[in-house]
Amino acid sequence: MTQYANVIVDLSAGALDRMFSYRVPEGMHIVPGQQVRIPFGPRRIEGFVASLSDRCELDADRVKDILEPVQDYPVVLPELMELADWMHARYLCNLVDALRLMIPSEMRSGRVQIRMRRFAHLVWSEEQVAAYAQENSRAKRQIELLMHLQNGDMDTASLNAAALKALREKGAVQILACEQRRTPSALRGFADTRKFTLTAGQRNAVEAITAAMDNGGGRFLLNGVTGSGKTEVYMRAIRHALDAGKTAIVLVPEIALTPQMVSWFHGRFGDLAAVLHSGLSAGEKFDEWRRIRFGEARVVVGARSAIFAPLTNIGAIIVDEEHENTYQSESRPRYDAREVAWRRAEKNGAALVLGSATPSISSFMRAMPGVRPENKLELLELRERANGRPLPEVELVDMRGEFERGNHSIFSAKLLSALEECLRAGEQAMLFINRRGHSTFVSCRKCGYVVKCLQCDVSMTYHQVENQLRCHYCGNTMPPPRTCPQCGSSYIKYFGAGTQKVAEEAQKLLPNARIVRMDVDTTREKDAHARILNRFRSGEANLLIGTQMIAKGLDFPNVTLVGVVAADMTLNLPDYRSTERTFQLITQVAGRAGRAEKRGRVIVQTYEPDHYGIQLAAAQDFRAFYRKESAFRRSALYPPFTQIVRIVYSGKEEKQVRAAAEKDEARFNVWLDEQGLRGDVVQMRAHEAPISLLRGEHRWQLFLKMYFKGDVNAACARMQAMADAAPEGVRAELEVNPANLY
Repeated sequence: MTQYANVIVDLSAGALDRMFSYRVPEGMHIVPGQQVRIPFGPRRIEGFVASLSDRCELDADRVKDILEPVQDYPVVLPELMELADWMHARYLCNLVDALRLMIPSEMRSGRVQIRMRRFAHLVWSEEQVAAYAQENSRAKRQIELLMHLQNGDMDTASLNAAALKALREKGAVQILACEQRRTPSALRGFADTRKFTLTAGQRNAVEAITAAMDNGGGRFLLNGVTGSGKTEVYMRAIRHALDAGKTAIVLVPEIALTPQMVSWFHGRFGDLAAVLHSGLSAGEKFDEWRRIRFGEARVVVGARSAIFAPLTNIGAIIVDEEHENTYQSESRPRYDAREVAWRRAEKNGAALVLGSATPSISSFMRAMPGVRPENKLELLELRERANGRPLPEVELVDMRGEFERGNHSIFSAKLLSALEECLRAGEQAMLFINRRGHSTFVSCRKCGYVVKCLQCDVSMTYHQVENQLRCHYCGNTMPPPRTCPQCGSSYIKYFGAGTQKVAEEAQKLLPNARIVRMDVDTTREKDAHARILNRFRSGEANLLIGTQMIAKGLDFPNVTLVGVVAADMTLNLPDYRSTERTFQLITQVAGRAGRAEKRGRVIVQTYEPDHYGIQLAAAQDFRAFYRKESAFRRSALYPPFTQIVRIVYSGKEEKQVRAAAEKDEARFNVWLDEQGLRGDVVQMRAHEAPISLLRGEHRWQLFLKMYFKGDVNAACARMQAMADAAPEGVRAELEVNPANLY
């Protein structure tokens, strides 16, 4: 019987977002989820088999044959095929865009292959080798090779090619091949993962999570103060899943956290642990993915995309530091890994654990009374540090007073004195500033001109090491001006401070400090995160200066001092979440201090010491912050009490971009009235985006704020349809609850 395959072609275009029928040639074995090569017009391309059928609606002569399978196994498991369908509807993306997330990108078009190791194996017996050596005493290299092979197989790359060829032709040696695994550096060693005695809070959390695993699943918010032992709870839950024959996924928000987390899990679970993130080489990622796909690894640790790991029978999904916006993809498909984790846990009857010392307002609200069961999270709390140590003492320094006293340095007198004392005692310190580079902007003191990127409507940041200005949005660079481009004066001044400048000033003031810096600029190379953290962990460095990469999840027993250089940096951003993010960053980075026997101390420098976000972060009082912030969100009608959706329009011609946005605004107004949804809209208008020029393109947005009780899904579908119909020369992207509002 003739069989037909419904194929999703591996081309991302709205017009191709449907099934195409292909005939399965007789004798070819194809299963759903398999990657295949197919003819498509004049081209040969790849596609994913969605389903098989013994019937086809098209005329037989119009149906082409599948050319060949790319692999002899399905690369998209049935559950992941169903997940892609759900994402197609939920995130209004092309189905193939969702399917591409399910496999390493290098698997498409065969850009990565299995690495094979060739080795020589001795066939002859010891007697045959001895006889050959006696009869051929002049063939010294062949005899030497035979003697070596008597001790075991050898890699062909290390052997004399001519001697090997001669012995192979004589039948003395066979050349065999086996797969050689490319092992990520994080899996090459073992961390100290001694099992600790659980606190009462940890024990209660483990019991609740494991009970849910045994009874069809559950959803939990694990809210524990920094250092309360959330990771140990994760490990005990995962051990329970493994003992029950199940698998587990652990998501972390930053690649910087992955080496440490992987080493802990590898230490506990050995080769059952695998790692998946964008910092791996193509070969490492492919080999780890195959280990997971074929059941060799059953615990997957990784960043956002690890949620698509090809596991079956999942027992636990952990989302560590669940409040982080890095779990939200900023490119299409704009998925939220926490939402996808929720979906996978539901389908597998697994326990979903969202963990954080500073949960997002929306997540904590789901753990409060009165939430509908389908949206409910069960709250588990760890209110004390696992080792019984107190939380670090947090001191606020009013930088306005420092300025009035004539201290124009980056460092307050109190922070500098504390740093000197800490390093003198042989302890370690961390300095946090959420801005990379040397100076945040370059300006003329005579006329006020600020050097901006020619491609983006943002100021350029000075990077001293390279002596250049760099745009942190598009990467554009230029030399710093010697005179003002606007008025010609030479009064050029570098304002603000980034990690480079903090490191430079610290080295001047603390000449004996051994400093390492951790930001986007210092971690571009492969495994750079791990190398920097290992230098600090080993004591080779005693002062770590970094951006938000160092603010969470890291555990260094000898760190007794943390300094927050500029606490206000995220406080006044044009985003309703700016206070929440400031509270989270300060609380999280403060939690790096005093995690072992020595008492921790935190010094927070700020120009707004009375702001509730900074006051409550210093008090490390999440409950009080939640009450204050949720009341503000409710009164101002911000999420989670409303939903924000926008279409971002961009293009080279400003008039064309603006016209597209304003035309869609008029259309959407008509649609809202026709659907009777006007009363559910809080705000809707077209206007310039906060950053109106980005990467050389002008930007406008159609902004919608809508009550949750309204038909948000219908509004999103309508806005997606308008975005898809954007005129030529204008790109339009739909964003639902965007991670950033610039």
